[in-house]
Amino acid sequence: MQDFINERWLSILAFSGIDDFDALWRFQAKWFEAPNHRRGGWSGVARCELPLPEGGTAAIFLKRQENYGTRSLCHPLDGVPTFLREFKRVMAYREYAIPTLEPVYFGMRTRGKDRRAILATVELNGFVSLSDCEQTWKRDGVPPRPERLRILQAVAGLLRKMHAHGIRHGCFYPKHVFLRVYADDPVEARVIDLEKSRWRPRLLCALRDLYSLNYYCSPAWSRTDRIRFIMQYLGISRLNAYAKWLWRYIVKYSIRKRVAHNR
Repeated sequence: MQDFINERWLSILAFSGIDDFDALWRFQAKWFEAPNHRRGGWSGVARCELPLPEGGTAAIFLKRQENYGTRSLCHPLDGVPTFLREFKRVMAYREYAIPTLEPVYFGMRTRGKDRRAILATVELNGFVSLSDCEQTWKRDGVPPRPERLRILQAVAGLLRKMHAHGIRHGCFYPKHVFLRVYADDPVEARVIDLEKSRWRPRLLCALRDLYSLNYYCSPAWSRTDRIRFIMQYLGISRLNAYAKWLWRYIVKYSIRKRVAHNR
């Protein structure tokens, strides 16, 4: 597969001398997350502040892995690099204009018996995860209802757009939803960690992702907030039979999951 380089970032990478695979692989950067190790391979993420040719800096997340893959029907033994799968999902989301990460670089190389992959993406500057928002609310108090409604609208709209294209995220947790909240403007929402995304019928998308978000969301969201979210997601102003069934399914499945988890 040919390397991908975002044209908007080509001059920035070249300015730092890291506009090819080998230079990015050798680039010295502190780990943002401790590398994961499995089956003789590893995968890690570093945050890098790069100088801009015109002055200032811009941040990217540089993800590198070696012999770290996911098995598939086409690759049952050695698997495929997880970053390849994630890169393809990022490009698919962007093709459908679903707000997500902006890719900077992707490439793969084989060095002897070792398979390496690099994926670089732009830092979501000014965004915070929904999970971090909930931690702030836990400490400082839940925001007023109008702000909560704007957040609900943004996240529900994002999920509705994904499912309209038959895309199921697969792990739509608060830590994977990022928000940029302004005082009066609409909230911006983006989704990350796309590796487990799959194309599925819309109902299956809804059942999985709505359950995941409801199960992992903070208690700061009231029952009324959660029902409003379902209504925003469905684009309705009053509960109908389908919305009630969907809500009951999500609640029932969440309870069953908690019971199983506490055994």
